[in-house]
Amino acid sequence: MLSRNALVVVADGHSATLFRNRARHGLELEQTRHLTQQDFTDGELVAESTRDIDEAAFATGLAEYLNNLVLRQKADELAIVADPATLGQMRKKYHKQLEQRLAKEVAKTLNGADVAAIERVLA
Repeated sequence: MLSRNALVVVADGHSATLFRNRARHGLELEQTRHLTQQDFTDGELVAESTRDIDEAAFATGLAEYLNNLVLRQKADELAIVADPATLGQMRKKYHKQLEQRLAKEVAKTLNGADVAAIERVLA
């Protein structure tokens, strides 16, 4: 079970939604941030590159963003839910500190799903 204030990331190759677990016991996710490709890439590059390159760049940018949160002590525990391709790309970029704080990984596409569906997958 995830601890209170654990960071939950739900991502695909285009966007990510970040949640915090607000429950003392169990899961009660609250959305805290939504990230898109524009948060990690130059808009001109996105317009001129292929979909695969865009998705890989987003996954890399997201992993670096999460590494930074962990290194700045902004995330003590994480759970990541992402489609298999994005998750595979992100794993290549995990910092050792992030790996140590990673409580759960789920290879599943849930971007756009309701909070209850995300909580069921993590339970």
